[in-house]
Amino acid sequence: MVRDARDVAAFRRGDAGSAVGEIQSALVHLELLTDVSTPPLFDQPTDWAVREFQQNRGLVVDGIVGPETWGALQAARLSLGDRLLSLAGKLYAGDDVAALQERLAELGFDTGRVDGVFGRQTETALRGFQKEYGLVADGVCGPATLRALKQLGRLVTGGRPHALRESEQLHRSGAALAGKVVVVDPGHGGPDRGAAGHDLDEASIAEDLAARLEGRLTAVGVRTVVTRGADNCPTDAQRADLANQVHADLVISLHVDRASSPLCQGVATYHYGTATGTTSTVGERLASLVQREVVARTDLLDCRVHAKSWALLRLTHMPTVRLELGHLTHPGDAARLADPAFRDVIAEAVLVAVQRLYLPLDQDPPTGVLRLADLAHR
Repeated sequence: MVRDARDVAAFRRGDAGSAVGEIQSALVHLELLTDVSTPPLFDQPTDWAVREFQQNRGLVVDGIVGPETWGALQAARLSLGDRLLSLAGKLYAGDDVAALQERLAELGFDTGRVDGVFGRQTETALRGFQKEYGLVADGVCGPATLRALKQLGRLVTGGRPHALRESEQLHRSGAALAGKVVVVDPGHGGPDRGAAGHDLDEASIAEDLAARLEGRLTAVGVRTVVTRGADNCPTDAQRADLANQVHADLVISLHVDRASSPLCQGVATYHYGTATGTTSTVGERLASLVQREVVARTDLLDCRVHAKSWALLRLTHMPTVRLELGHLTHPGDAARLADPAFRDVIAEAVLVAVQRLYLPLDQDPPTGVLRLADLAHR
C-alpha cells in the first residue's frame, strides 16, 4: 500500500527498508533510476536521482525525501487515464489531474491554476466541457470524456490560458491599492521557530516584519489578513486555504534562511512555477518587483528570483510570493535583520513592489525611488 505523504518521515542517503524501495520504484518509473536495489538501499545513485527529481519539480534540492518530495513522487507516477477522476470521495491529486486541467484550459474552460488538485473549479470546468460537447455532465473524467478531450484541438491561442486570465484580472483590478485584499504570511510560528542564528529566530523576525508590512498596507487602504498569531503554526495548506477563503488578491509570505556554511548570504524571492512551463505570470512579476526593490534599498546580496512548486505557492488561487530575507547564519545578514530600522526598509520595499504591480507601465517609477508618502497621494 502506498503511504500517505503526511505519514512519511524523512529518508536520506544511507537509509534502507521498504519505504526506500517505494522511493526507488517511483524513480525507476520516471526513468531517473535504472532499478530498485536488493535489498532497498538509499545509495548514491538514488540520492542523485532524488536531487534531479527535486530540481525538475521546483522543490528544495537536498536529496531528502520528506513529505513534500514523497507526495510529488507519488503524483508524478500518474498519467491522465490511469484512474477515474471526480470530486466525490477522496481528494484526487497528481500529474493526471494537472494534465486534465491543462487540457480543459486549452479548450477554453477555466480550471483556475494548474495545481494538480481536483477541486470544485476543476469539476465545474469539466462539467462545462461535458455539457458543451454532448456528454453526460457528471463531473467524472472517465473513458468517454477522455476520448473527447483527446480528439479536440486546442482553442485558446496566444499563451497559456491561466496566465492570460491572471494578467487580465490584474489589469481590470485598477491601479489603486485601496480595497484590495492582501494576505501577509509570517513563516513558521508557535513551537516551530524556523531558522536560527546569532540569537535570532525566523518566526520572531517574520512576525515583526508582518506587523510592519500590515501597518503600511492598512495605511493605504488595503485590507490585510495575517495567517497566524504568535502561538500557532498552520500548515502551508491551511495558510493557502485561508487565502482562498478570503479571496485575496495577493499573498506575501515572509521568511529568513539559514545554511550550513556561514558564508551563505543574500535575499531571494520565489513564485509558483514548474519545469513544464506552468507558472503564475503575475506572481513572477511581483516576485521580480519585490526582489528588485529590496536589493535597491539595501546592501543584501541579490540571490535573484526563482520558480518553485512549494505547497503555499501551488495551492493558493492568487499570485503568491515567498521572500527569503537573508541568512541568520551569516553574521552580516543577521546584524541587518536585528535592526528595526532595516525591517522598516524591507516593509516599505514590499509595499512599493505591491503598488508597482498594479501601475500601468507608463506610470511605473524606477526601482528604489517610490516611498510610502508617495502612495498616500495615489
